[in-house]
Amino acid sequence: MNNIIEIHDLHFAYKGNENGEEKEVLKGIDLNIREGEFLAVLGHNGSGKSTLAKHMNAILLPTSGRVTVNGIDTADEDRLFELRQCAGMVFQNPDNQIVSSIVEEDVAFALENLGVPYEEMRKRVDDALKAVGMYEYRLHSPSQLSGGQKQRVAIAGVIAMSPKCIILDEPTAMLDPKGRKEVMETIRRMNREHGITIILITHYMDEAAACDRVIVMDEGRIVMDDIPPKVFSRVDEMKRIGLDVPQVTELVWQLRKSGCDISPEIISGEECVDAIMKLFKS
Repeated sequence: MNNIIEIHDLHFAYKGNENGEEKEVLKGIDLNIREGEFLAVLGHNGSGKSTLAKHMNAILLPTSGRVTVNGIDTADEDRLFELRQCAGMVFQNPDNQIVSSIVEEDVAFALENLGVPYEEMRKRVDDALKAVGMYEYRLHSPSQLSGGQKQRVAIAGVIAMSPKCIILDEPTAMLDPKGRKEVMETIRRMNREHGITIILITHYMDEAAACDRVIVMDEGRIVMDDIPPKVFSRVDEMKRIGLDVPQVTELVWQLRKSGCDISPEIISGEECVDAIMKLFKS
C-alpha cells in the first residue's frame, strides 16, 4: 500500500521573542502514513501534535526537513490548492469553521470558490451531507445545531472536496458525550466505507484505542508508534509522560500488578471480561 503522507527529519521552530530567540517544537520527526490508514496522534499539551498536524496541510512549513502529501511537497506554493484538496483539515471548534447562515451553503463554500460547476457542486454537497447524516438539516441555520451536528457539517465541508485524507485536530474536545459519539461514528464510516485516510489528533484514549495505529509524541518527538494494544500495554511509560490509558487497560495493569496472569495488551471490555472469566476457571 502506498504512503499518502511522508515526513522526513521534520524540524520546526516558532519565531520567539523580540530578541529573535526561537522555540523548537518539532525535533526530527520521521513518519509515513499509508493510504486508507486510521492513525491516532497522542501527546500532552505542548508535545507538538497540533503543530505536526498543521504541517500535513501546509498551514505550517518545515524549518528544515520535508513533508509530502500524495507526492506534493508542502513547500511547493504552486500546488497548495491541489494539496489541500487532497488533505482536508477539521479543527477543534466547529464555530470557527462555519461561514454561512445555511448548512448546505456552508458545505458548498469552498467548492464555489474553486469554481466547481453547479450540477457537480449540488451532487457533492448532497452526498457529503448524507455521508455525515446531516442531509435533513441542509436548509437549517448552523446556529440551530448542536455542537456535534456543527462538527459533522464541518466534516461534510471537507468531504465535499473529495479528499484522500482528513486531518482532525481534537475534533471532539468541545463536545458532550453524545456529540463525541456522533463525530467518531462519522469519522470511522468515512474511513471504512470510503477508504479516506484519517489522522486523528486526540486526548481521548478510547478514541485512540479504536484506530489502526497510534503514535505518541513527547517534547517534539515520536516516542511510540504501534498498534493500540502494543502502545497502551506500556502503561508505566504512558504515565511517565503524563498520559492516561483506556480504563480497561488501567484495570488490566492493576490486575497484573496484583499477580494475575492476564495479557497486558487487552484494550476492549469484552476481552477483559473473557480474560477475567478464564482466571476464575483456572
